Formats: sequence, C-alpha cells, structure tokens
Amino acid sequence: MTPPSSLMLSQTLLLPPNNSSPKSHHFHSHPFCSSLRISTTRTTTTPPLAHSPKRFLRLSNSSSKPFTVSASSSSSPLQALIFDCDGVILESEHLHRQAYNDAFAHFNVRCPPSASDPLHWGLEFYDVLQNRIGGGKPKMRWYFKENGYPSSSIFESPPEDDSDKEKLIDILQDWKTERYKEIIKSGTVEPRPGVLKLMDEARAAGIKLAVCSAATKSSVVLCLENLLGFERFQGLDCFLAGDDVKEKKPDPSIYLTASKRLKIPSTNCLVVEDSVIGLQAATKAGMPCVVTYTSSTANQDFKDAIALFPDLSDVRLEQLEHLLPNVLVAE
Repeated sequence: MTPPSSLMLSQTLLLPPNNSSPKSHHFHSHPFCSSLRISTTRTTTTPPLAHSPKRFLRLSNSSSKPFTVSASSSSSPLQALIFDCDGVILESEHLHRQAYNDAFAHFNVRCPPSASDPLHWGLEFYDVLQNRIGGGKPKMRWYFKENGYPSSSIFESPPEDDSDKEKLIDILQDWKTERYKEIIKSGTVEPRPGVLKLMDEARAAGIKLAVCSAATKSSVVLCLENLLGFERFQGLDCFLAGDDVKEKKPDPSIYLTASKRLKIPSTNCLVVEDSVIGLQAATKAGMPCVVTYTSSTANQDFKDAIALFPDLSDVRLEQLEHLLPNVLVAE
C-alpha cells in the first residue's frame, strides 16, 4: 500500500495528516494471534502480533505458553462487548467505495468541473481516506473543500453558498446509502469469520452486546438484519449509528453514549474495532479495545490496542475476558 505521506489527492493535494503515524514499538508474541496472516493481493506488512504497554497486558514470549492472569474467568470484569460494524462485522469498505463511485457517476459529479469523467475514488486513495475521516458526509465535505466543489446534474455550476453545498452532499449521501443497501441485499455479502460465534457465546454467558457504527442508521440496520439475522439484531442490548451522536469517531461520543445506555462503566466494556479511528474513539471513552484488522487497515499503528487479530475465527470469549487490564498481571 502506498504510504499515506506519499499518497497524493488528485495528483496535487495530500490527505489530512495522520496523528497516529507508525512508530517503532516493542511487541510480545500472543498465543492467540501467533499465526496472523493477511489475505490480500496487495503488498502489505503484517502488523505486530500484540502490543503490551504498561497499562495493558504483558504477554508470554512463547507462543506455546498461555499468558498469566491474576483472577479466574468467573471474576472477569467484562460486562459488555461492543462491536463496530464496517470492517468488524463485515469487510465493507470496498462496498462503500463502489456505492460512492456509483453515486458520482449517477449524478455526473465532475471535480474539477472541467474533468472529462465523473469523480472516481481509487482503491488506495479510499483506503487512506476512510481511515482518516469517519462518516460519509464528512468525507465528501473534506474532499470538496480541498479540491473545490463539483459540477453535477444536481447543480450545473459548482454550488457557492453553504446551503447548496450541504444540499449537494445530502443528495449524494442519500443516493449512495440506497445503492449500498442494494449491494447488501444482493445476498453476496457475508459476515467476517467468527463474529456470529463470538456474539452467541457472549449472549449465552450473560454478557451484554452492542453495535456502534459511524455509518447511516438505515444502512447499518439493513446490514445487521441481513448479516446477523433478525433475532440477533433484535437481541442487541444497544445499537447506535452515526445519526445518534453529533460527533463521529474518533470522537468518543458514540461509545460514551453506549456506556450510559447499557448502564455499564466504560472500563467494563470491551470494544472490537478494525481501524485507528475506532480505536481512538474507544480509548478516549476509557474502554479497552481489541482490533480485528482488514487489508486496508493492517499497516496502521495499533499501539493502544490490547490485542490484534486477523479475524475472530479463533477467538473465544474466555480469551477476551482474560485480556481486560484489571485481571491481568501488569508490567
């Protein structure tokens, strides 16, 4: 993947700076993620297995030995398991990119207006964009601010006043959302490995379940009903989407709101995220977070995660209970 620092926007503009630029950290081998692999046709660097900052856990250097805990699983403080949707429950960013590009083509969005073809967000560009800016409208708002507002079938000339600019973004986002729903309803999308199994295991153990997504509520509802099944979706103890909070991730609002609705302290919640943006939102809310990365987020700096996994297929609830900081032997 092209490094963010060299990935150019429209060949002239850089993406917004990443405050979590990769740094050198010391990592310890994790028995539960000792066989991390990334399935992708693009060249990526497999991330370190697990990080062990002092406020989190110290993992064994030997992958054959389990890590040590200071209490039994029966005394685990884990009371709620909170999942992000896009990238965690389903690997969806390529679907979102397709829906955006379909919207740009449908409305003949030209940026700049002199462009010969409709706007098209490429794969590597979108990988970086979606990992820097959360939410669909903020993405377009930022892009058009940096590159100039486009001409389109909505506005023949680029809009100049704020109300018309917002109208353009609203129409594009609404159409994109409906297109995304069509893709989800096509029946070709599957949940990521291990998600349903882990949810069912948590539910059986009396752990509360929540989903917190920055995406539009209607599209998230459709995803969850199709991928989790109606019964699992209705059984969630809390469900929040981007519409439910004023600020998008990495702002912690959505996780703080979930904590209040669940009536569970942040330290007793464990978040499952796939990106630095989500990780930052969780940690700012005071919640420990594990990361199940994707091919587009694998190279990000996850130093504040308590564990990294390529997916959840081999992850058990007991392992997650042992990961919470206040039951582990800290450094």
